[in-house]
Amino acid sequence: MSKIFERVLAARLNRREAMTLITAAGATIGWTRSFAGSDTPEVRSRFSFEEIEHGVSETHAIAPGYAAEVLIRWGDAVLPGAPEFDPYHQTPEGQELQFGYNNDHIGFLPLDQSASQRGLLCINHEYVHPALMFPRHELTLENVEIEQSAVGCSIIEVSREKGRWQVVDQSAYARRITGRTTPISISGPAAGNDRLRTRQDPAGTTVMGTISNCGGGVTPWGTCLVAEENFDKYFYGRNDLEHKESRNHFRYQISNTGTATMWHRFVERWDANKVLNEANRFGWMVEVDPYDADSSPVKRTALGRFCHEGAAIRINGDGRVVLYMADDGEFEYIYRFISDNTFNPLKRRDNFTLLDEGTLSVAQFADDGSLRWIPLVYGMGGINESNGFICQADVMIEARVAADLVGATAMDRPEGIAVNPQSNNVFVALSKNKSRKPVKTDAVNTRAKNIWGQIIELVPPDGNHSADAFSWEMLVQCGSPAQEIAAATWSTATSKHGWFAAPDNCAFDHSGRFWVCTDQGGKWHKSSGTADGLWAVETAGPLRATGRMFFRVPVGAELTGPAFTADDESLFLSVQHPGADGARHYRSFGRKSTFADPATRWPDFDPCMPPRPAVVAVTRQGGGRIGG
Repeated sequence: MSKIFERVLAARLNRREAMTLITAAGATIGWTRSFAGSDTPEVRSRFSFEEIEHGVSETHAIAPGYAAEVLIRWGDAVLPGAPEFDPYHQTPEGQELQFGYNNDHIGFLPLDQSASQRGLLCINHEYVHPALMFPRHELTLENVEIEQSAVGCSIIEVSREKGRWQVVDQSAYARRITGRTTPISISGPAAGNDRLRTRQDPAGTTVMGTISNCGGGVTPWGTCLVAEENFDKYFYGRNDLEHKESRNHFRYQISNTGTATMWHRFVERWDANKVLNEANRFGWMVEVDPYDADSSPVKRTALGRFCHEGAAIRINGDGRVVLYMADDGEFEYIYRFISDNTFNPLKRRDNFTLLDEGTLSVAQFADDGSLRWIPLVYGMGGINESNGFICQADVMIEARVAADLVGATAMDRPEGIAVNPQSNNVFVALSKNKSRKPVKTDAVNTRAKNIWGQIIELVPPDGNHSADAFSWEMLVQCGSPAQEIAAATWSTATSKHGWFAAPDNCAFDHSGRFWVCTDQGGKWHKSSGTADGLWAVETAGPLRATGRMFFRVPVGAELTGPAFTADDESLFLSVQHPGADGARHYRSFGRKSTFADPATRWPDFDPCMPPRPAVVAVTRQGGGRIGG
């Protein structure tokens, strides 16, 4: 099945075209289209859709002239034999065959030569909301196993028939990767290291499952990067115990107070004090081959261990792979990985180990607009025995500690990362940091108690992504321009509905236009007063930093994804945890949201169904490019 990618690519490209296309687009298949504007395109918006309004409601809203149709929901069948979804009679075995909960990042992998009418979706499942999942919110072994089966990722085949997207039944590509039953291989510097070995895996080379699967990316060789983000929330650890992993557990916030799932009460490996090394086996970037349902996902330890979120990949001018990654935590860092070996556009499998050998660096920002990438290499910059490191595996396992030592810049929760296929610049969404104090502000993190976030632009010199020094610029400081305390920096062309707070997932379409999703969490009533959604944002010219609202999620939800087809005429979005966040601040509801009494029953609006996370397919009525 993996040969399909080579056939699709070969049908369209010769060797030089392949390298040019993938270097320019930084995606599996796609191309760059020049903007066909007027004689003065710099003063005309690249987006022509009619903007929607801020607001909060039980359902979603989308720009006029567009449709957002539910493609797949939590509990829908992914694999043959999946039971019909019944929220009152769930089982771990059934959930292993069904679409998981809280769908997040989406990767689109084409199966046709146009890269726009048929393909695979690799969809992450981040975490669970037991209070909205189960009729009775009880901590039982069965419920814990259902939750473990509900995270990971789903791979489905989709096709567009008569203008509408649908899931292809009985697809040979369909797959569930879960936190409970899927063996995951380990590769790179930490594979087989003593700190990754357990009784269940004495070799330290195979982990059962992947969890907290949030952001990610798509590689030029047609695989998906599945980020393991807030893995610490799955582990219980007593802070008063001293052991060989004490520093590690503290730095990664594994504690007896931050445990969200309480899985450790039924499954010993989630108790970090009883199985010291288990937590070291999570927090990695996982590479998945959607084209081969029999392949083993791989945790790539050369990419470092932290709360992975965004992943943006480029092929540099010298042929090496450059991967930008974010650590989604307050005062955490932005990372860059450069492969030792070069990308081969004609032999797909030659690229399968590119992410195992290379150099991981961390960003250090200066107030003068410069940026330096500092390598995280054993023996350099204080990363040595005197500071608790004895080999490169230790550096990867404790990447945060290594980044601390070399003086990386602590950021306001780095999340989504995307590379503009036209300018070649890197855009990073920093969602917020309510814990930053005035004395800890700097030019790139300018605001104390920042509940609004910002978006920065990293500029590689002459487009060289392997350079040690970049420059950086602020695209926008988010928040309401009408609130002085927010100190927002939107273009004056931004309307009263075009600004937003807490930027999270982001993406460029194949025309080089920027799209930003938001995640305000339960405090949306303070940061904006509107539900999360999707905004189009200008990145260049006089309209730079102009926002325009395109899509709004139901109350309590967060918007993630997003993924475009190559013709930019279809857009896939994830609506995550509808009815969950801040429901009591929704005036029409005003109380805690539960399974029996949810703030919304989106998308079914069936009194027998709870709210269900779902993926929607967005198209333009009558056809045409998303956003105009």
